[in-house]
Amino acid sequence: MDLYFLELFFSGLTRGGIYTLIALGYTMVYGIIGLINFAHGEIYMIAAFIGLTFAGIFSILQFSLISILLIAVFFAMLFSAAYGYTIEKTAYKPLRQASRLAPLISAIGMSIFLREYVILAQTPDFLAFPMLFGDLELPEFMMDFIQPTETIIILVSFFLVGILLLFIKHTKTGKAMRAISQDREMAMLLGVNSDKIISFTFMVGSLLAAFGAILISAHIGQINYNIGFIIGIKAFTAAVLGGIGSIPGAALGGLTLGLIESFATGYISSDYEDVFAFGILVLILIFKPAGFLGKKEHKKV
Repeated sequence: MDLYFLELFFSGLTRGGIYTLIALGYTMVYGIIGLINFAHGEIYMIAAFIGLTFAGIFSILQFSLISILLIAVFFAMLFSAAYGYTIEKTAYKPLRQASRLAPLISAIGMSIFLREYVILAQTPDFLAFPMLFGDLELPEFMMDFIQPTETIIILVSFFLVGILLLFIKHTKTGKAMRAISQDREMAMLLGVNSDKIISFTFMVGSLLAAFGAILISAHIGQINYNIGFIIGIKAFTAAVLGGIGSIPGAALGGLTLGLIESFATGYISSDYEDVFAFGILVLILIFKPAGFLGKKEHKKV
């Protein structure tokens, strides 16, 4: 098989894995409260800066690369979960009984606030992110078409999606999440604490975005305040493509979008990379707004 094709294929899976981890946050929140968290991309961006901060601290202390990676992931997930919780409590909970437009505007305002906050607290310039996978090696025949970091990203992404599916299906909290998604009022009548479950959903989505942020930042080697905007829009596209509200749909949409982007940029032109993603979003909204695995909503009159 053509090595260039394999290189593009695994590059697409890598992109798709990151899109999936972020798209899960969009689709889980939408499944629970029926709204899009437009500040989710900024959570991803902030996680990258937090990871860089702790990676820098422990690099100075001369920890091993794997230790630095684990520490960066841990603190990025911890702080991101706190940000996700805060966003839900400040931008969504006070407006839960308001019109659907109010929390949408609030989320966009929160997104702008977080971007400007990072610019003031950090820098508007690009910063180098340490390559935390430098010690990893693959068999020589694989090095022609896939990098060690890409292998880690693909495996971790599939693993986390599997863990999330098992959690949603087999745990008490997961069942409560599904109950609220289907009928929030009835779930509350049966004793489910909807406020806690909604906050927990925001936190889980933020944890997954943080994981993706550290993985891709260590792969690319640089970050800045704007990385959350474009990848957030693409992850949203992936969620819509797969069927917003569906966890398997988010994974399918993320992988599909990543492969389309990779092959299109490889065989056509990388100048149109973002055009392909946004063009797909427009086509989905026109011809199949429910996505691959989404269900059409039937409103009672």
